[in-house]
Amino acid sequence: MATTWIKPLHISKTMTKSSAVAAVIDYVENPQKTDNGRLITSYACDSRTADDEFLLAKREYEYITGRSQGRRDVIAYHIRQAFKPGEITPEEANEVGRQLALSFTKGQHAFVVCTHIDKSHIHNHIVYNSTSINCERKFKNFFFSSMTVRRISDLLCAEHGLSVIENPKPSKGSYADWLGENKEPTNQEILKHKIDEVLPYCATFEDFLNRLRAEGYEVKENRKHISVKAPGWGKHSRLDTLKGDYTEAAIRARLGKVKIITGGSDGGQRDATANSRVTVTGEAPSLLIDIQAKIQQGKGAGYSQWAKVFNLKEAAKTLIFLKEHGIESYEELKKKSSSASGDFGTLTKRIREIEARQKEIAELQKQIGTYGKTRDIFAKYKTSGWDRGFYDIHAADIILHRSAKNYFDELGMKKLPSINQLKQEYATLASERKTLYNDYHKLKDLSRELSVARSNAEQILGIKPDTQNHDVSRSQNRRDTHEI
Repeated sequence: MATTWIKPLHISKTMTKSSAVAAVIDYVENPQKTDNGRLITSYACDSRTADDEFLLAKREYEYITGRSQGRRDVIAYHIRQAFKPGEITPEEANEVGRQLALSFTKGQHAFVVCTHIDKSHIHNHIVYNSTSINCERKFKNFFFSSMTVRRISDLLCAEHGLSVIENPKPSKGSYADWLGENKEPTNQEILKHKIDEVLPYCATFEDFLNRLRAEGYEVKENRKHISVKAPGWGKHSRLDTLKGDYTEAAIRARLGKVKIITGGSDGGQRDATANSRVTVTGEAPSLLIDIQAKIQQGKGAGYSQWAKVFNLKEAAKTLIFLKEHGIESYEELKKKSSSASGDFGTLTKRIREIEARQKEIAELQKQIGTYGKTRDIFAKYKTSGWDRGFYDIHAADIILHRSAKNYFDELGMKKLPSINQLKQEYATLASERKTLYNDYHKLKDLSRELSVARSNAEQILGIKPDTQNHDVSRSQNRRDTHEI
């Protein structure tokens, strides 16, 4: 997993443009932090002269556009991306940082990516020029830029088989404080990490306990609780105190639903082998864990075959979508997908009813108008005793009048509503329709995303879908969309 932040770089009272850019570039490219510069990547610039190239692009921008923002100018932007200790190599971290910078800037701004390895957690520093490569535009920071950086980072982490932060929240402290760099990880944190490491290779709960013993853990079983102690710990730690997906009941549930069978987790064999397979015996209690385990399994030799069946990027998108919507089980995903599809159908039906009624009102207003305009002519025609000569002169008005009268008779109307009443009803319906259309587009997108996520989850985990209901739901959505 990775935490991120983004900050604009301004001119200060004591620093010029050149000194400000040089200061940040010198810091992020520090050879002592980047393995003597080995972990530095650049795009559309030379990392050795990036500060000068950034300034040159700004002068070119001012010459082309004639704009100069003075001290309000944003010289560059600085993104930091920090990873969980032990989860990624420096080389892979640098590649993830490069992909993040390319995606966020859309390849339109020069940047350098420097991976620092001087702390217990590997982290990237990305500095990109606020001026575009063609020197005609400047990057415009937007309100949700931090959220966008985080979401792209989460997607990339998932694609690379890394964990993703659950329910991310703004942090008031440093990343080191959040991650625990300034203090040793607790025994429970170490145990949770070990459980995640060995669990994918266990078929039963007894296998799981044996795996822990093989890793050097002391396992104590009694009638009520199971306690675990690693070498060097002063006392045992009970599984039930770990909470969430790490209690004894949760671990048994995870094992009972998804079993990943491999050759072993020791000696660097954590990745799945070519003969590994996933067997789904039921609906998983933690859908996120199952999908993430599948993605991480894909980092091994067996991934090449699996990738032919399913695209890893889609798996990552599905994982992030489920996390953002708080969906933790396949049953919950099915329920939300069906509910969204049902709500979408109900909303679509109501919109159709409103539009049908608006069409009726429009036609009724037209007929009432015609009836009123031709009423005097028809009255004179009646008074004339249906005179043929009168009819020949006013045939068009008489025909329209009779047509309007037949229209009212077909509707069974004894008394005509006023035009003002109809206009008021039409306006009320138009207002409701506008509101419903806003919800319609949101529900349409949500229903489609849930349907895609459900299909992807079923493909990833090998779950046999409820074909009849699933197909009916998707065909109903397509029909409703086409008819609106």
